[in-house]
Amino acid sequence: MAASTDSARAFRPGRGLAIAWIVAGVAGWTVSFLLYHEYIGQLTGGQAIISCDVSPVVTCGPNLLSPGGNLLGFSNSVIGMVLFPGAVFAGVSALAAPNGLRAWYWRVYAAVVAAAFVLVHVFAYRSVFEYGSLCPWCMVVWLVTIPLFWSTLGWTLREGVWGRALQRIGAVLLSGTPLVVVIDYLVIAVAAQVRLDVLGSL
Repeated sequence: MAASTDSARAFRPGRGLAIAWIVAGVAGWTVSFLLYHEYIGQLTGGQAIISCDVSPVVTCGPNLLSPGGNLLGFSNSVIGMVLFPGAVFAGVSALAAPNGLRAWYWRVYAAVVAAAFVLVHVFAYRSVFEYGSLCPWCMVVWLVTIPLFWSTLGWTLREGVWGRALQRIGAVLLSGTPLVVVIDYLVIAVAAQVRLDVLGSL
């Protein structure tokens, strides 16, 4: 009975969180577009809108043209351009629906964000340990996706979107999201520095 009651409840994130999702979605889409333009330039020899070649290690080329950079047979940037509007839509929906939205809506949103989170970590691992280079635009996508995931996970758990048993864990996670995000960033940054000596290449 409790489970059916929970599924019928409406949930709505606070205005600040909704706006943060919108900003993240817009930033992620913009960078994905720039990444796609860079990808086309790599194929055709055209000029990028903003060059992402900083050093032999911090450059887009090896990542964009690698099999990992074309996971589904086309540039991963297309995935970003398709999925990042979802964060914008979720934030706008939260602002436009004062009575909230059903649990299934937020579960679908959280699942998509979680898939994006897994993908960026797979891409980060392959960039550091397989391709030996860091794509600047890709890293911005990582920077956007990581806090988007942790904030979404913390909020959905705290509000009981996934049931009431995990609400306390969600409250702790949401309040500690900035720290968790920084730790996540540091793990990637330290691995990249140890493996590739990024600072020495600049």
